[in-house]
Amino acid sequence: MEDGSIENPLQRSRLIYALLIVSVLASGLLWRSHYLSLPPFMTKYGGDALWSLAVFFGFGFMIRRSSISRLSMVSLGFTWVIEFSQIYHAVWIDSIRETRIGHLILGSTFNAPDLLAYAVGIALGVMIERVCWKKLNQRCQ
Repeated sequence: MEDGSIENPLQRSRLIYALLIVSVLASGLLWRSHYLSLPPFMTKYGGDALWSLAVFFGFGFMIRRSSISRLSMVSLGFTWVIEFSQIYHAVWIDSIRETRIGHLILGSTFNAPDLLAYAVGIALGVMIERVCWKKLNQRCQ
């Protein structure tokens, strides 16, 4: 690829993205735990932003050669679909949401401000990728 720009990214390393995913998930669990004394607003929306960042890195892991803009749109679409799915309630999906993992992935109640928190987390992922690709390109020249 030419320059690693937003439209011509270098191939993403699955190992690095796996480590990023694990790091973000661990940070998110810590963020929402009782070990940190964060204000409720930060706990709620910071955790949502970290969840969407993990989604962004997850899609980066799976879609290694996609542009950053495409990756961000897929990630944003996925997180928003999950949020809007919380409007729908049926016994089968609510029983999944009642489990710990189901609640972490699917949530439980639609909350419009979550959509903005997801966009913030994905924007953070875009910034991280841009900085990393730029530094990597400078080393390769």
